[in-house]
Amino acid sequence: MEKHLENSPLRKRLYRIVFGTTTPAGKLFDVLLLWAILISVLLVMLESVPAIKAKYGTALYVSELVFTGIFTVEYFLRLWIVQRPRHYAFSFFGIVDLLSILPTFLSLVIGGAHSLMVIRVLRLVRVFRVLKLARFITEAGMLGRALVASRRKIMVFLLAVLTIVVIFGTIMYLVESPESGFTSIPRSVYWTIVTLTTVGYGDIAPQTTLGQMIASMIMILGYAIIAVPTGIVGVELAKGSNPGKECMTCHATGHLGDARYCRRCGAEMPE
Repeated sequence: MEKHLENSPLRKRLYRIVFGTTTPAGKLFDVLLLWAILISVLLVMLESVPAIKAKYGTALYVSELVFTGIFTVEYFLRLWIVQRPRHYAFSFFGIVDLLSILPTFLSLVIGGAHSLMVIRVLRLVRVFRVLKLARFITEAGMLGRALVASRRKIMVFLLAVLTIVVIFGTIMYLVESPESGFTSIPRSVYWTIVTLTTVGYGDIAPQTTLGQMIASMIMILGYAIIAVPTGIVGVELAKGSNPGKECMTCHATGHLGDARYCRRCGAEMPE
């Protein structure tokens, strides 16, 4: 760690506190920082409530200025204690830290920019470092690989759902009257999507008996459709977590438990 720092005891100590989580001071710094982020985001949310803003608007604005000042000092402190400030400034955390303080300064010249301070909630991803959750990145990578591996199947599935939605939406446009809300095919397709996904806003509803029968079919079909992508991704996850028997000759994986020969090189598989 010290190789990234100049020979300054103060900077080394501050580096251990600000960027480290193994020391009590470093853990305390990160925990206090997370609490400050949570409180500042809560204040921004409360300020959007007209009744609260009318009564406590000044106090909330002053509190936000205080938090912005704290985060600004922290940001420039991080730039000062690292050996390569440019590298940190353009890193993920560096960009997030900068974005968390910019809205306050922008609000001085651009009206409405103050509400953008809720982006500060992105800084809570630091909780992964504080709680030592980085080991879960491997599991997240496995999920990502499963989604990539099943992308073609999911694409075919989505195209099939889109086709079903257009067909049923057109049918409902023909069956129902404009007085029921089905004034056009796009609006009928919207109703079909709402019904198929079991959301059910209720802003449009079929009035005829035939339309209600079709709606019932779509509702039942919706439950079946929801399970399809879950199964597709689940299969890929199972493959990733259980790669199967490995060939000792070419190291190919994916063989069944009772496979006797390698599917790639034909070598005999171990028992």
